[in-house]
Amino acid sequence: MEGKYDKGRFGRVKKPNLSMAQIINMSMGFLGIQMAFGLQNGNASRILANFGADVHELSWFWLVAPITGLIVQPIIGHMGDNTWSPLGRRKPYFLIGAVLCAIGLVMLPNAASATQMMAANVLLLAVIFLAMMDASINVAMEPFRALVGDMLPKHQATIGFSVQTILIGIGAVVGSYLPDWLTKLGISNVAQAGFVADNVIYAFYIGAGVLILSILYTIVTTKEYSPQEFASFENGKEIVEEHSKFSDIFKDFAKIPLLMKKLGAVQFFSWFALFTMWVFTTSALATHHFGLSPQDTHSAEFNKAGDLTGKLFGYYNLWAIPFAFLLTPIAKLIGKKQTHALALFCGGLGLISMYFIKDVDYLKLSMIGLGFAWASILAMPYAMLIDAIPQKKMGVYMGIFNFFIVIPQIINGVFGGPIVSNIFGNQAMDYVVVGGVCMLIAAVITMIFIKSGDETPKEIEEEIQQVHF
Repeated sequence: MEGKYDKGRFGRVKKPNLSMAQIINMSMGFLGIQMAFGLQNGNASRILANFGADVHELSWFWLVAPITGLIVQPIIGHMGDNTWSPLGRRKPYFLIGAVLCAIGLVMLPNAASATQMMAANVLLLAVIFLAMMDASINVAMEPFRALVGDMLPKHQATIGFSVQTILIGIGAVVGSYLPDWLTKLGISNVAQAGFVADNVIYAFYIGAGVLILSILYTIVTTKEYSPQEFASFENGKEIVEEHSKFSDIFKDFAKIPLLMKKLGAVQFFSWFALFTMWVFTTSALATHHFGLSPQDTHSAEFNKAGDLTGKLFGYYNLWAIPFAFLLTPIAKLIGKKQTHALALFCGGLGLISMYFIKDVDYLKLSMIGLGFAWASILAMPYAMLIDAIPQKKMGVYMGIFNFFIVIPQIINGVFGGPIVSNIFGNQAMDYVVVGGVCMLIAAVITMIFIKSGDETPKEIEEEIQQVHF
């Protein structure tokens, strides 16, 4: 990546194209991050229920994830934009986040044992460990999004985010299936009341190891551009701002591009739906398909519902992998926004279909549409957005864009549990259908309001013209 660079219009130095191997190397850490995320998504509600949480409380405990993301990601993005180290610009945050997240993975399913030693409340301790995991995942995840903007020329952005999606899918599939695989190897999936089954505990241990190794792989195999190289890409302008302060995050938020605002509305309904699915699927399957009462959270049948949730989440992540390969050719054929709208429409139908499919063996069919939606949600909004972000603000704007992901989760977390309890009579599957409707709304917004002529900040109009010359 060093040495000779092509010169574009006006003699400007252009970022070189990266090979597929280089793109994979710089994104490999996402495999471990998403494996941790997949373990959390598929098992956090189950773990909290094992520790005594009621179904209407689950969404409140899940608030930890979006709240930490709301705080952490823009700060980490801002710091990454404006600090340098011998290790690089983004890589120090990968490493710190991976180590802390691995500790959280080990401790969360063991909160009951830790409670006995510390004389603490088990749910409180579990939430603390969950918060530690979420904050650490955000510390590690945000720089990977910014790294695509740092390292790739903009015409390779869709490929870059698609590769991340593929690795995310692989990590999430392994994380989602791992407890079930361990059960088939003879490890128990039933625990005494107030404790977590061994198959979940060991799965979290394996996830911690893979997370550390994958992050270290990216750190060792990827060399970030130096400040001088970045300056050459920016016509000699330094991209680190002097006297930059945390308060500048709010100024940056006030200047977000019009395209980001419109994509923010799409993200709001998309992630409201995803949060609904992640939090309530285990309870929805337990009551709607297994015929259990909402209070029955310690039986073998409830743990079967938990294992099934993990497998279903594995299915949609598995389907996301081939769809990630198809995103670029589909987008070239029908356009980026049309591709994203189609994917969201399929995802919405997938969620709604879970209500009508009575045989649990056929629920995997619902995951096909969700796999298409998940692949697109992880790639297309960023591929559309990256043209509207100035290079020197890549990290902080990626962090700010995360607001439109976490705010709907916070709103859902506050009101979702009471809605399920008071409106739907603790029948969580009804609320999963509401999530499907929200994803359909996101598809409609994408088609109607996202336009190719949306304005971009004046400070990068010339940059975009040159990149696309």
